[in-house]
Amino acid sequence: MNAENEIKQIVSLYTRAADRRDGAAMAALFETDGVSEIYLHGPGGPDDRESMGKLTGAVQIEAALTNAMAPHPPLGWSHHTTYDHLVAVDGDEASIETQFITYNVVGAAKPEGGWPTGTFGAQGTITPIESGYYRFNLRRTDGAWWIRRQEVIHDIPYVF
Repeated sequence: MNAENEIKQIVSLYTRAADRRDGAAMAALFETDGVSEIYLHGPGGPDDRESMGKLTGAVQIEAALTNAMAPHPPLGWSHHTTYDHLVAVDGDEASIETQFITYNVVGAAKPEGGWPTGTFGAQGTITPIESGYYRFNLRRTDGAWWIRRQEVIHDIPYVF
C-alpha cells in the first residue's frame, strides 16, 4: 500500500473508533504526546475559528472518547463519513485534510408481534448531526504512520 492510502486508512480507523466509542483504538493512532484540538468554524472560513478544547497525549484522547461521549442508545450508533481527501506526503511527514459528516442512526424496535403486513425497507432514522473538517499531521516512525496533531473544525457549535 502506498503512503497516501496508508494515511487515508488512518482516517478511516479514526472514524470507526469514534463510531464505536473506542477510546483505546483511537488513542493507538496517535503518537504518545499527540494533540487533538477542537474548534468552531467561524464566519470567515475554517481558518477563522474559535477554540473549543484541546487534548494532549494518548491518555487524554482515550479518556475523552471513552468517557465524554454519550453512549449509543439501543439500536443506535453513529456513522462518520469523510470525503474530499487532500493528502500531502513529504518523506516521513504527511498531512491530510478531509471534510466530514456524522450521522445519528437509530433503528426502530421490531414490534412484539412482528412487523405489520406491508412494512418494507429500513425502519428507523438517519439524521446528520455534525459536519466540518478534519486536519491531521502525521509522522512515519519505524514504518508506521502516527497522528502528531489533529484539528477538528466543527461547522456548528459543539458543546462538551
